[in-house]
Amino acid sequence: MKIYTKTGDSGTTSLIGGARVPKNSLRLEAYGGVDELNSFLGMIRSFPIARAYTDDLVKIQNTIFNIGGNLATAPSQTARKVPLTVTEDDIVFLEERIDTLTAQLPVLNSFVLPGGEPASASCHVARTVCRRVERRILDMYDEYEVKSQATNPQQRDGNVLKYINRLSDYLFVLARKLTVDAGVEEKVWEN
Repeated sequence: MKIYTKTGDSGTTSLIGGARVPKNSLRLEAYGGVDELNSFLGMIRSFPIARAYTDDLVKIQNTIFNIGGNLATAPSQTARKVPLTVTEDDIVFLEERIDTLTAQLPVLNSFVLPGGEPASASCHVARTVCRRVERRILDMYDEYEVKSQATNPQQRDGNVLKYINRLSDYLFVLARKLTVDAGVEEKVWEN
């Protein structure tokens, strides 16, 4: 199988199901951003961080991959759609991790300046990408249907947005925790 197909040379690409769309469409912006976010999560895993964090990140990456696959599927291909495996349990998983990490951190009384050490700084970058992805998915929702396959197939899947929102919070808290774990001083905004 060749990596290059030349079918995208004219500025279009295929969705899952074969429909062709412009590479700058809202759908591509949304799932392209999901792919970018997933790449940043993989980069964070490449740092020498605790196994518990890398295990969490792998679980998150699998969920993110499913979201990207669903967003990349043509609406006419509902029978072929990658199931959206974002459930309330996935959201609770992130919330529990956020609560656990937060309990181990000093109280925050100011805005944190992104940075710390390399893994922490990478979490901050991933967090901002996550926020952009959330905005692109909202844009896509305004133009295309994204139906839930995890709950009621007739309703828009609100769990995707909840998950992405919680993920940005998780990445913020993980960034802080990695800074503390590394013994690096957390820099806060001074007005």
